[in-house]
Amino acid sequence: MIQPNIETQRLLLRPFCQNDAARVTELAGEKIIADMTASVPHPYESYMATDWISTHKSQYEQQTAVVYAVTLKGDDRIIGAVSFPQLENGEGTIGYWLGVPFWGKGIAYEAAKGLIAHCKLHLGLKTVCAVHLTENVRSQSVIEKLGIPFVENEIHMVRGVGCPVRVYKGSV
Repeated sequence: MIQPNIETQRLLLRPFCQNDAARVTELAGEKIIADMTASVPHPYESYMATDWISTHKSQYEQQTAVVYAVTLKGDDRIIGAVSFPQLENGEGTIGYWLGVPFWGKGIAYEAAKGLIAHCKLHLGLKTVCAVHLTENVRSQSVIEKLGIPFVENEIHMVRGVGCPVRVYKGSV
């Protein structure tokens, strides 16, 4: 199964390729990205990007995960990522990150909305979950705009430390 591109009004979501590894390292390597996410380590080194990208094709083919590079239409350089790092039984937890220069422009919302629509139509997505660190109010805004209902506050282990998170879950 070939992973198709997804177009939105301003964005092209496309599969990552190994040529993106340096840009992933540059953007995801900023400490604030690690501070605002549970899954991006700091420091973020180039081999991590290479290893991460190498998993995407087989995950998509097996329909166990979907990961897309976020690009602006007309510019192939990645500006972030949007994904369902796990898909199982029609349920997935949405994840995304953007390089700092692209924050506050509605891009994360547009990318997530496009990915959700694609996965609902083509991969049988029925339920979307979302989790964000409580202090990450930008992610909270994205999730609320997507209309995913708040479920509860929890404590999750993030890099060995218990961190407060907000959990959301709803039908698509």
